[in-house]
Amino acid sequence: MLDPYYLLIAVVILALAYNFTNGWHDTANAIATVVGTRTLTAWQAIALAAVLNLVGAFFSTEVAKAIGNDIVDPKSVTLVVLVAALIAVIVWNVVTVLIGLPTSSSHALIGSLIGAAVAHRGPSILQAKGIMVILIGMLISPVLGALMGAGLMKLIRRIFGNTPRAKVKSIFKYLQIISSGFMAFSHGASDAQKAMGIIAMALMAYGHQTSLTVPLWAQIAAALLMAAGTAAGGQKIIHTIGSRLSRLETPQGFAAETGAALLLTVVAKVGVPVSTTHTITGSIIGVGAAERLRSVRWSVATKIVYAWILTLPGTALMGYLFYYVFRIFEA
Repeated sequence: MLDPYYLLIAVVILALAYNFTNGWHDTANAIATVVGTRTLTAWQAIALAAVLNLVGAFFSTEVAKAIGNDIVDPKSVTLVVLVAALIAVIVWNVVTVLIGLPTSSSHALIGSLIGAAVAHRGPSILQAKGIMVILIGMLISPVLGALMGAGLMKLIRRIFGNTPRAKVKSIFKYLQIISSGFMAFSHGASDAQKAMGIIAMALMAYGHQTSLTVPLWAQIAAALLMAAGTAAGGQKIIHTIGSRLSRLETPQGFAAETGAALLLTVVAKVGVPVSTTHTITGSIIGVGAAERLRSVRWSVATKIVYAWILTLPGTALMGYLFYYVFRIFEA
């Protein structure tokens, strides 16, 4: 049996590593459209996203509490369960970012945690009501993102319908930098908290605290690692979302980013851990479809949807198997 203190340290390190891979994997969520429209270079956009990811991470801790309380019973989770879940989700994130597949880091974390927890204690450890709320939120977030993106695009067309195209592109070139920053902030507000929730669970499992609260040092560390991962930049996913999914100009990029960011900021404050990847992808599809259905590359969109469907069961299986690898360290 391994000393629980070393398991706690392992969970904290792995949770922060997860946040790094989350930032690396999800850089595209904030900057794909601003790069796709050539408003900023990839490195300019990555630098902007890294800074605002860091700022956004301190916006709220409601999502962290949802991750810690609403998926599995935090009082029944062990440090080994968290180690297995985190290794599974990190492997998933690294593989998918290397092949350029924009899957959801949120789905991957939830699936891994469910799989490892079920391997440890069986289905009774799951919080069915909380999982249902989270899954509903994740299912409707791309739909709401698409509707908000499409609505904003139609509003822009109505307001600027008689303005020369070149002037519209010039106006939105500057506005899109703001919307990209807003998207980066909302990504930090939503996704940085997920590692915070895992660390809070680990502190409970270790016996350091009796309630699911996020210490300040965990907020700071999670924010810094998310920003560092974002700075690393997932170039292949940026290309998939920003260039291959739909042809975007600056007004479309602004509409997609603003619609997704508004939605993500609201749900982060409420405490629903939705997928930023799904939300921005849905928003881009909505904006493209509002212009012309043919402007969306539906073959690319279909492959992304298949990856979304595979993520939850795939990572749940990985978490389940990794738990059996590491259960020799269980007390």
